[in-house]
Amino acid sequence: MFRTPLFAACALSLACFGPEHLEPEAGGRDFALQGEYVGEGFGAQVVASGGGRFRAVLHAGGLPGAGADDAAPAVAHGRDDGDHVAFTGDFDGTLRDGTLRIQTAEGKPALLRRVVRESPSLGAAPPPGAVVLFVDGGDTAAFAEAKLDPRGFLAAGARTRDAFGSFDLHLEFRVPFMPDARGQWRGNSGVYLQGRYEVQVLDSFGHATELDGCGAIYEQRAPDRNLTFPPLSWQTYDIEFRAAGFDASGARTRPAELTVRHNGVVVQDRVGLAGPTGRGEREGPTPGPLLLQDHWNPVVYRNLWLVPR
Repeated sequence: MFRTPLFAACALSLACFGPEHLEPEAGGRDFALQGEYVGEGFGAQVVASGGGRFRAVLHAGGLPGAGADDAAPAVAHGRDDGDHVAFTGDFDGTLRDGTLRIQTAEGKPALLRRVVRESPSLGAAPPPGAVVLFVDGGDTAAFAEAKLDPRGFLAAGARTRDAFGSFDLHLEFRVPFMPDARGQWRGNSGVYLQGRYEVQVLDSFGHATELDGCGAIYEQRAPDRNLTFPPLSWQTYDIEFRAAGFDASGARTRPAELTVRHNGVVVQDRVGLAGPTGRGEREGPTPGPLLLQDHWNPVVYRNLWLVPR
Protein backbone atom coordinates (compact mmCIF):
# COMPACT_ATOMS: atom_id res chain seq x y z
CA MET A 1 0.00 0.00 0.00
CA PHE A 2 1.46 3.36 -1.07
CA ARG A 3 1.24 5.60 2.01
CA THR A 4 3.46 8.05 3.83
CA PRO A 5 4.14 8.35 7.59
CA LEU A 6 2.15 11.59 7.76
CA PHE A 7 -0.96 9.86 6.48
CA ALA A 8 -0.39 6.89 8.78
CA ALA A 9 -0.37 9.21 11.77
CA CYS A 10 -3.86 10.44 10.88
CA ALA A 11 -5.28 7.22 9.46
CA LEU A 12 -7.78 6.54 12.21
CA SER A 13 -8.60 10.11 13.17
CA LEU A 14 -11.87 11.73 12.18
CA ALA A 15 -10.16 15.02 13.02
CA CYS A 16 -8.20 14.60 9.78
CA PHE A 17 -11.05 13.63 7.49
CA GLY A 18 -14.49 13.89 9.09
CA PRO A 19 -17.16 11.39 8.04
CA GLU A 20 -16.72 9.54 4.73
CA HIS A 21 -20.03 8.97 2.93
CA LEU A 22 -19.89 6.30 0.23
CA GLU A 23 -23.44 6.53 -1.12
CA PRO A 24 -25.72 9.54 -1.78
CA GLU A 25 -28.35 8.52 0.77
CA ALA A 26 -25.71 8.60 3.50
CA GLY A 27 -24.80 12.22 2.71
CA GLY A 28 -28.14 13.60 3.87
CA ARG A 29 -29.33 17.11 3.08
CA ASP A 30 -25.82 18.48 2.57
CA PHE A 31 -25.28 16.04 -0.29
CA ALA A 32 -28.70 16.76 -1.77
CA LEU A 33 -27.98 20.51 -1.92
CA GLN A 34 -24.42 20.38 -3.23
CA GLY A 35 -23.86 19.89 -6.95
CA GLU A 36 -24.03 21.72 -10.27
CA TYR A 37 -26.66 24.22 -11.41
CA VAL A 38 -27.20 25.71 -14.88
CA GLY A 39 -29.37 28.40 -16.45
CA GLU A 40 -29.59 31.76 -18.21
CA GLY A 41 -25.94 32.25 -19.11
CA PHE A 42 -24.45 30.96 -15.86
CA GLY A 43 -23.23 27.74 -14.29
CA ALA A 44 -22.81 27.31 -10.54
CA GLN A 45 -21.02 24.72 -8.44
CA VAL A 46 -22.31 24.43 -4.88
CA VAL A 47 -19.75 22.83 -2.58
CA ALA A 48 -20.70 21.40 0.83
CA SER A 49 -18.31 22.52 3.57
CA GLY A 50 -19.82 20.54 6.47
CA GLY A 51 -22.31 21.47 9.17
CA GLY A 52 -24.81 22.93 6.72
CA ARG A 53 -22.30 25.40 5.29
CA PHE A 54 -21.84 25.86 1.54
CA ARG A 55 -19.69 27.73 -0.93
CA ALA A 56 -21.14 28.62 -4.35
CA VAL A 57 -18.88 29.28 -7.33
CA LEU A 58 -20.57 31.11 -10.21
CA HIS A 59 -19.17 30.86 -13.76
CA ALA A 60 -20.29 33.11 -16.59
CA GLY A 61 -21.34 31.16 -19.70
CA GLY A 62 -21.98 27.79 -18.08
CA LEU A 63 -20.12 25.07 -16.21
CA PRO A 64 -16.40 24.25 -16.61
CA GLY A 65 -15.96 22.33 -19.85
CA ALA A 66 -19.51 23.23 -20.89
CA GLY A 67 -19.53 26.91 -21.77
CA ALA A 68 -17.78 28.59 -18.82
CA ASP A 69 -15.50 31.42 -19.86
CA ASP A 70 -11.96 31.88 -18.56
CA ALA A 71 -12.77 34.76 -16.22
CA ALA A 72 -12.34 34.29 -12.47
CA PRO A 73 -15.63 33.01 -11.04
CA ALA A 74 -17.71 34.85 -8.44
CA VAL A 75 -17.86 33.22 -5.01
CA ALA A 76 -20.48 33.38 -2.26
CA HIS A 77 -21.01 31.57 1.05
CA GLY A 78 -24.13 30.48 2.88
CA ARG A 79 -25.62 28.25 5.56
CA ASP A 80 -28.62 25.96 5.43
CA ASP A 81 -31.44 27.00 7.80
CA GLY A 82 -33.45 23.83 7.13
CA ASP A 83 -35.57 25.49 4.45
CA HIS A 84 -33.04 27.12 2.13
CA VAL A 85 -29.46 28.35 1.83
CA ALA A 86 -28.98 32.11 1.54
CA PHE A 87 -25.72 33.05 -0.20
CA THR A 88 -23.88 36.34 0.11
CA GLY A 89 -20.55 37.48 -1.30
CA ASP A 90 -19.64 38.35 -4.89
CA PHE A 91 -23.31 37.66 -5.66
CA ASP A 92 -26.47 36.99 -3.67
CA GLY A 93 -28.52 33.85 -4.01
CA THR A 94 -31.09 31.50 -2.53
CA LEU A 95 -30.94 27.72 -2.94
CA ARG A 96 -34.11 25.74 -2.39
CA ASP A 97 -35.56 22.48 -3.83
CA GLY A 98 -33.06 22.08 -6.65
CA THR A 99 -33.26 25.70 -7.77
CA LEU A 100 -30.67 28.44 -7.27
CA ARG A 101 -31.90 32.01 -7.71
CA ILE A 102 -29.12 34.57 -7.95
CA GLN A 103 -28.53 38.26 -8.41
CA THR A 104 -25.09 39.28 -9.63
CA ALA A 105 -23.13 42.24 -8.32
CA GLU A 106 -24.32 44.13 -11.40
CA GLY A 107 -27.93 43.45 -10.40
CA LYS A 108 -28.62 40.80 -13.04
CA PRO A 109 -31.04 38.08 -11.86
CA ALA A 110 -30.85 34.45 -13.03
CA LEU A 111 -32.54 31.15 -12.28
CA LEU A 112 -30.38 28.00 -12.24
CA ARG A 113 -31.54 24.41 -11.87
CA ARG A 114 -29.61 21.39 -10.63
CA VAL A 115 -28.09 19.13 -13.29
CA VAL A 116 -26.13 15.88 -13.15
CA ARG A 117 -23.41 15.53 -15.77
CA GLU A 118 -21.90 12.30 -17.05
CA SER A 119 -18.56 11.81 -18.76
CA PRO A 120 -18.92 10.93 -22.46
CA SER A 121 -16.41 8.11 -22.02
CA LEU A 122 -18.15 6.57 -18.98
CA GLY A 123 -18.54 2.84 -19.55
CA ALA A 124 -16.20 2.83 -22.56
CA ALA A 125 -15.61 -0.72 -23.78
CA PRO A 126 -12.04 -1.95 -24.27
CA PRO A 127 -11.08 -2.12 -27.95
CA PRO A 128 -9.48 -5.17 -29.60
CA GLY A 129 -5.97 -5.70 -28.27
CA ALA A 130 -6.66 -4.00 -24.93
CA VAL A 131 -5.32 -5.40 -21.67
CA VAL A 132 -8.33 -5.57 -19.36
CA LEU A 133 -7.18 -4.95 -15.79
CA PHE A 134 -10.47 -4.83 -13.89
CA VAL A 135 -14.18 -5.22 -14.60
CA ASP A 136 -16.76 -4.31 -11.95
CA GLY A 137 -17.09 -7.09 -9.41
CA GLY A 138 -14.51 -9.19 -11.25
CA ASP A 139 -11.33 -10.74 -9.97
CA THR A 140 -8.14 -8.87 -9.22
CA ALA A 141 -5.80 -11.34 -10.94
CA ALA A 142 -4.11 -8.53 -12.89
CA PHE A 143 -2.91 -6.98 -9.63
CA ALA A 144 -0.16 -8.05 -7.25
CA GLU A 145 -1.73 -5.95 -4.51
CA ALA A 146 -5.48 -5.33 -4.58
CA LYS A 147 -8.73 -5.66 -2.72
CA LEU A 148 -12.39 -5.16 -3.51
CA ASP A 149 -14.63 -2.95 -1.44
CA PRO A 150 -17.97 -4.46 -0.28
CA ARG A 151 -19.70 -3.19 -3.43
CA GLY A 152 -17.28 -4.99 -5.73
CA PHE A 153 -15.28 -1.93 -6.78
CA LEU A 154 -11.49 -1.90 -6.85
CA ALA A 155 -10.20 -0.10 -3.76
CA ALA A 156 -7.30 2.34 -3.91
CA GLY A 157 -4.00 0.64 -3.10
CA ALA A 158 -3.77 -1.65 -6.16
CA ARG A 159 -0.60 -2.36 -8.16
CA THR A 160 -0.51 -4.35 -11.41
CA ARG A 161 1.54 -7.54 -11.72
CA ASP A 162 2.71 -6.61 -15.21
CA ALA A 163 4.88 -3.66 -16.16
CA PHE A 164 4.05 -1.43 -19.10
CA GLY A 165 5.87 0.92 -21.45
CA SER A 166 3.77 3.33 -23.51
CA PHE A 167 -0.01 2.93 -23.51
CA ASP A 168 -3.47 4.44 -23.69
CA LEU A 169 -5.37 4.01 -20.42
CA HIS A 170 -9.05 4.24 -19.53
CA LEU A 171 -10.29 4.15 -15.96
CA GLU A 172 -13.26 5.31 -13.91
CA PHE A 173 -13.00 6.56 -10.33
CA ARG A 174 -15.28 7.74 -7.56
CA VAL A 175 -14.29 9.88 -4.58
CA PRO A 176 -16.28 9.81 -1.31
CA PHE A 177 -18.41 12.68 -0.02
CA MET A 178 -16.33 14.21 2.79
CA PRO A 179 -17.81 17.66 3.48
CA ASP A 180 -15.78 18.33 6.63
CA ALA A 181 -12.41 17.50 5.05
CA ARG A 182 -10.21 20.02 3.30
CA GLY A 183 -7.51 20.01 0.65
CA GLN A 184 -5.41 16.87 0.38
CA TRP A 185 -7.54 15.11 3.03
CA ARG A 186 -10.61 15.15 0.78
CA GLY A 187 -10.99 12.11 -1.50
CA ASN A 188 -7.29 11.71 -2.24
CA SER A 189 -5.75 9.03 -4.43
CA GLY A 190 -3.63 9.04 -7.57
CA VAL A 191 -2.89 7.12 -10.76
CA TYR A 192 0.84 6.31 -10.96
CA LEU A 193 2.00 5.47 -14.48
CA GLN A 194 4.95 3.07 -14.41
CA GLY A 195 4.96 3.72 -10.66
CA ARG A 196 6.73 6.99 -11.54
CA TYR A 197 4.33 9.69 -12.68
CA GLU A 198 1.19 10.60 -10.77
CA VAL A 199 -2.01 11.99 -12.22
CA GLN A 200 -3.74 13.25 -9.10
CA VAL A 201 -7.17 12.04 -7.98
CA LEU A 202 -8.87 14.36 -5.48
CA ASP A 203 -12.22 15.89 -4.63
CA SER A 204 -11.38 19.26 -6.22
CA PHE A 205 -15.00 20.05 -7.07
CA GLY A 206 -15.58 23.81 -7.21
CA HIS A 207 -11.93 24.77 -6.71
CA ALA A 208 -9.40 26.62 -8.82
CA THR A 209 -6.89 24.55 -10.76
CA GLU A 210 -3.93 23.57 -8.58
CA LEU A 211 -0.64 21.70 -8.84
CA ASP A 212 -2.00 19.08 -6.44
CA GLY A 213 -5.63 19.14 -7.61
CA CYS A 214 -7.61 16.61 -9.58
CA GLY A 215 -6.28 16.33 -13.13
CA ALA A 216 -2.86 17.68 -12.15
CA ILE A 217 0.43 16.05 -12.96
CA TYR A 218 1.24 16.05 -9.30
CA GLU A 219 3.30 19.11 -8.30
CA GLN A 220 4.54 19.55 -11.87
CA ARG A 221 1.59 20.99 -13.77
CA ALA A 222 -1.93 22.04 -12.86
CA PRO A 223 -4.70 21.01 -15.27
CA ASP A 224 -5.67 23.56 -17.91
CA ARG A 225 -9.18 23.57 -16.40
CA ASN A 226 -10.90 21.89 -13.48
CA LEU A 227 -13.33 19.27 -14.79
CA THR A 228 -13.99 17.64 -11.42
CA PHE A 229 -17.57 16.48 -10.96
CA PRO A 230 -19.25 16.49 -7.52
CA PRO A 231 -18.16 13.73 -5.09
CA LEU A 232 -19.84 10.33 -5.54
CA SER A 233 -20.06 10.93 -9.31
CA TRP A 234 -18.30 8.38 -11.47
CA GLN A 235 -15.54 10.23 -13.33
CA THR A 236 -13.19 9.19 -16.11
CA TYR A 237 -9.55 9.55 -16.99
CA ASP A 238 -8.46 8.75 -20.55
CA ILE A 239 -4.69 9.00 -20.57
CA GLU A 240 -2.25 8.77 -23.46
CA PHE A 241 1.17 7.97 -22.04
CA ARG A 242 4.44 7.81 -23.93
CA ALA A 243 7.34 6.45 -21.92
CA ALA A 244 10.61 8.36 -21.62
CA GLY A 245 13.38 7.43 -24.04
CA PHE A 246 16.91 6.44 -23.01
CA ASP A 247 20.13 5.74 -24.90
CA ALA A 248 22.44 2.75 -24.44
CA SER A 249 24.27 4.50 -21.61
CA GLY A 250 21.04 5.04 -19.68
CA ALA A 251 20.86 8.78 -20.33
CA ARG A 252 17.39 10.15 -20.96
CA THR A 253 16.92 11.26 -24.57
CA ARG A 254 13.19 12.07 -24.47
CA PRO A 255 10.91 12.96 -21.56
CA ALA A 256 7.82 10.96 -20.76
CA GLU A 257 4.74 12.61 -22.27
CA LEU A 258 1.13 12.74 -21.10
CA THR A 259 -2.23 13.73 -22.50
CA VAL A 260 -5.07 13.55 -19.98
CA ARG A 261 -8.78 13.78 -20.69
CA HIS A 262 -10.78 14.31 -17.51
CA ASN A 263 -14.46 13.58 -18.00
CA GLY A 264 -13.93 13.80 -21.74
CA VAL A 265 -12.12 17.16 -21.81
CA VAL A 266 -8.38 17.57 -22.42
CA VAL A 267 -6.78 19.03 -19.29
CA GLN A 268 -3.15 18.06 -20.05
CA ASP A 269 -2.13 18.22 -23.70
CA ARG A 270 1.05 16.37 -24.70
CA VAL A 271 2.91 17.55 -21.63
CA GLY A 272 6.56 16.55 -21.33
CA LEU A 273 7.42 15.50 -17.78
CA ALA A 274 10.42 16.85 -15.92
CA GLY A 275 10.86 13.48 -14.19
CA PRO A 276 9.09 11.39 -11.56
CA THR A 277 6.44 13.11 -9.47
CA GLY A 278 6.11 13.15 -5.68
CA ARG A 279 7.16 9.79 -4.30
CA GLY A 280 7.35 8.12 -7.71
CA GLU A 281 9.98 5.52 -8.53
CA ARG A 282 13.23 6.57 -10.16
CA GLU A 283 13.09 7.04 -13.92
CA GLY A 284 14.71 4.45 -16.16
CA PRO A 285 14.35 2.56 -19.45
CA THR A 286 12.48 -0.38 -17.96
CA PRO A 287 8.66 -0.54 -17.98
CA GLY A 288 6.76 -0.15 -14.72
CA PRO A 289 3.43 -1.07 -13.11
CA LEU A 290 0.23 0.90 -12.86
CA LEU A 291 -0.42 1.94 -9.26
CA LEU A 292 -3.65 3.29 -7.78
CA GLN A 293 -2.44 5.15 -4.72
CA ASP A 294 -3.89 4.44 -1.27
CA HIS A 295 -4.01 7.81 0.47
CA TRP A 296 -6.24 6.72 3.37
CA ASN A 297 -9.48 7.82 1.68
CA PRO A 298 -12.02 5.27 0.32
CA VAL A 299 -11.58 6.12 -3.37
CA VAL A 300 -12.69 3.30 -5.69
CA TYR A 301 -12.09 2.39 -9.33
CA ARG A 302 -13.78 0.38 -12.07
CA ASN A 303 -13.54 -0.36 -15.80
CA LEU A 304 -9.75 -0.27 -16.07
CA TRP A 305 -8.11 -1.22 -19.34
CA LEU A 306 -5.14 -0.13 -21.40
CA VAL A 307 -3.87 -0.51 -24.95
CA PRO A 308 -0.09 -0.89 -25.26
CA ARG A 309 1.39 1.52 -27.82
